[in-house]
Formats: sequence, structure tokens, C-alpha cells
Amino acid sequence: MIEIPLSSPDIDPSDIDAVVEVLNSRWLSLGPKVEIFEKNIAAVAGVKHAVAVNSGTIALHLGVNALGLKPGDEVITTPFSFIASANCLLFEGLKPVFVDIDPHTYNIDPALISAAITPKTRAILAVDVFGQPADWDALKDIARQRHLLLIEDSAEAIGARYKGQPVGGFGEFGVFAFYPNKQITTGEGGVLVSDNEPLAAHCRSLRNQGRGQGAAWLQHQRLGYNYRLSDINCALGISQLARLPQMLARRAQVAGWYNELLAPFKDVHPLKVCGHNQISWFVYVVRLGNRFSQADRDEILNKMKARGIQCSNYFAPIHLQPFYREMGYASGDYPVTEQVGARTIALPFFNHLQKDQVKQVVKALSATAGLGGSQ
Repeated sequence: MIEIPLSSPDIDPSDIDAVVEVLNSRWLSLGPKVEIFEKNIAAVAGVKHAVAVNSGTIALHLGVNALGLKPGDEVITTPFSFIASANCLLFEGLKPVFVDIDPHTYNIDPALISAAITPKTRAILAVDVFGQPADWDALKDIARQRHLLLIEDSAEAIGARYKGQPVGGFGEFGVFAFYPNKQITTGEGGVLVSDNEPLAAHCRSLRNQGRGQGAAWLQHQRLGYNYRLSDINCALGISQLARLPQMLARRAQVAGWYNELLAPFKDVHPLKVCGHNQISWFVYVVRLGNRFSQADRDEILNKMKARGIQCSNYFAPIHLQPFYREMGYASGDYPVTEQVGARTIALPFFNHLQKDQVKQVVKALSATAGLGGSQ
């Protein structure tokens, strides 16, 4: 029996009222709530345009499509992420070229990118992993010097800031995602954000069966998809977004409790947050010390779950997924990613988690991992 879940959405009466309002209207989809949600998200990201779609994965897919890259072109990205950040490239016939990560922030390591650039390289797709912004100044410098496009996957980082600037607007486009474990949720959903008006217009068309702006219902300008987000989802998103500052503050408080209670243990390493970053806490992930193997970590996960505490490995390296191995990727290709991926644990983390529950989680982790010794 699960006593403490890994995540839990924060739904309050105002969210329910917002959804019921739409259900009582005649606009369940393609209605006014979509435009309002997009406007509000664009303001959070500090950009001109937002395009709401039915997942963060789709936001990445449409954005990559809109860049006009050709099959066989290469895009440099990270192997330590949710798999969608690489899969969106495969959808368009592009080749992901992985670059290893910084061992402290877990974001792509800019110092390794130049060596991975070839005549076929067209773009860099970086991820704000776990809600911490990547090193965007370094990434922008590389992209500018090497004439590459820059893509920002901020699916886990809404509300985060890099040197005071909100994430989402550092590349040709950025994306956010709103699955129920995210900082805010629309149930399922995502959004593409950009200052590039033609790119945003292209994505609006693609999400709605390829219709052009102002075109009749059965007129299709290009091959498109049904990637729309309903007014029901957007109403929930509007309501949730209004509480984003409070939600982020609450998540930061929970992360602070974990940091405090885990500080005595030398074999548990919380995420290192760079001083110039304002993190948007998505998950709370710790890395076990080097004395632990992946088998040890997996045994700890099982023992924690047996105690009623839901936890998970986070992330499994993308290049070691079965169908990526079939492309020729193998163990040893990206050693930092593999070392981190073998020892990370996502602990229960959500807005309404109480300090007594955090204490229970830390006590269980200490017992199951045999932690000892203060730093």
C-alpha cells in the first residue's frame, strides 16, 4: 500500500470551477480559453507567442518540424533527459548526436559540444533538467559562432530563471509541459513559446490539421496533425498558472526540508543549483555515492516501495534504451550520464508534501541504504 506517492497534482476549488465553467459553455475546444492560456504562458516566458498543444512532446515535434531541417541533419542534445527530447528529432528523420553532461547540474556540458559538431550539424537542443536552467550563455555563444539553431526544452522548468531571465526564450523556440507531475498541470498538455512569428504560425497550422490562419474548416494549407489542446485543459491551465508563484515557493520549501534532513549523510548528493540560477523544482532527485552500484540503487527502490514510499530511478540514459542501442549507441559512450543514471533516485515530491512525510522518506532512505556518517 502506498503511503507517500511520488507525485500528486495540486488541484483546488478554483481549478474545478474553471473546468466546470467550460463544461457549461458551448466551447469545449477551439474556444477562447486556448488563446487566454497561450497569452498567459507567453507572459511567463517573456516571449511574444505561445502555441498550446496536447503534450510537451508534440510541442518539440512541431517546433523541430517548423525549423525546416532535412532528414539526415544532426542535432546535438543530451542523453540524460526524458526520451521525448531525442525522439522529437527521430520523428523528423534527424540524427541525435549526444553529448555528455555536467556531473553536478546534470545539464548538457557545453565544453564537450564543439568536438561533436560535424558538417551535418544544424542545431543544439538543450534541456533544463529537473527545472534547473542549462548554461544558456555558453550555448548561445556556441550556436552563434558555429551558425547553429538553438532549441530549449524547458518542459520541466516553467518559472525558472537564468541570470534573471525566464527560461523558454533562449532559443528559436522553447517548450513547457503540463503532465500531472509537473509544477502546474492541464491533465495532459504542452506549449511552444517563441518570439519567431512565422515559426509560431507554422506550428499553429500544424496542430490543427494544417489549416492556415483564417482558413475554412475543410481547407488545409499543408500536411498537419490533430495536436490541439481543448478549452477544458486550458481552463485548468489558466487557473493553475495564476497560482504558479505560490506553487513554486511551496516546492522550494519542500526541497529545503529535504536538503536540511539529508545534509548529515555523506553518501547522498542532492542536485547542485548554480548561484545564477533560480530553479523551478520539478522533482527532487538525489544521487547515491560511488560505493553504490545500479543494482544497489534498484534494491533500495524496491525496499522503499515495500515501506509504502513511492520512488523511482531518474533518468535512465536515453542512449541505452533498447531501440537507441539498435542505432549503435552502447554502454560506455557517455560515462558521466551512465554514472549518474545508475545512482539517482527521485524521492516523493509535490506541493502538499508535509515535513513529517519528508522525515519519513529520509528515515526510510537512511535505513534501506545503510547511510551513515556526517559530512
